[in-house]
Amino acid sequence: MILHTEVYGEGETIVFLHTGLQTGTTDFEKQREVLQESMKVIVPDLRGHGKSVSDDFSNYFEDAADDLKETLDHLQVDQLHLVGCSLGGLVGLRFAKKYPERLQSLTLSGITSDKPDNWADMHAQDVQFQREVLENSEFTKQLDLQHESDWRQFIYMARDENWYPFEYTSDLDNISAPILFMVGEGNPAEVETAAKYRNIHSHIHVCVIPFASHLVHVEKPDLYTDVLLEFLSEVQSKS
Repeated sequence: MILHTEVYGEGETIVFLHTGLQTGTTDFEKQREVLQESMKVIVPDLRGHGKSVSDDFSNYFEDAADDLKETLDHLQVDQLHLVGCSLGGLVGLRFAKKYPERLQSLTLSGITSDKPDNWADMHAQDVQFQREVLENSEFTKQLDLQHESDWRQFIYMARDENWYPFEYTSDLDNISAPILFMVGEGNPAEVETAAKYRNIHSHIHVCVIPFASHLVHVEKPDLYTDVLLEFLSEVQSKS
C-alpha cells in the first residue's frame, strides 16, 4: 500500500519513521524542523497509523517495509537517508535488509538485538501498561482522533510474547551503508545492543545519550539532532 506522507524542504531525501501509535507529523518534530532547511524530509504514516488505513497487522514488519518501498517508488525516490525509532526502527531495519541498495545511511534507536533473559517479565509489564492505556478514556479519545484505522489492533498485536522481530534485529548483515545507532543510557538492553553491533560491524557508529532511555529523540531532542547532523555531514562528505 502507498502510505500517507508529508514532504518538507528540498535536497537529498531523509525519511523519518515514527514510533508506535504516533504519526509522521506528530513524531520527530524537532528533527524535521531542523533538517527541512537543507534536505527533503519525508514523514510517512506507517501501516495502520494516522491516515495510512489498514486493518491487516498479520505480517506487520514485512508488509510495512514493502509499504515504504511502494511509497518511495510512487514518490520517485531512489536513494535516501533513513531514520527510525522503536516501531519505526524495526520497520527501517527490515527495509534496510530487503533493499540495501537504496540506502545512503541508516539511523536507528529504540531497538534491542537479542531477546533479554527477562523478556517474559518485560513483556508482561508492557501488556499491563497497554491495558492501562486502553482504560484511559482521555488518551484513547486522542488516539481515536489521530488514527483513522483501529489503533487498538496494534496493541493487540503486541500482546503476543513473540511479536518482536528478533530475527531481524539480531544482526545488521547485508547493510553496507553507514549506520548510526543511538541509545539512551537508561535502557540496559539497548546499550548492550549498541555494544554488540559496534563489535561486529565496523561501519556502525554508536552514541549513548545520558539522561535518556527508549525515546532518545524525544527525551534529548537537541543532542539527538546534533549527533544526527554530524553523522549526515560525515556521510555526505564521503559520498
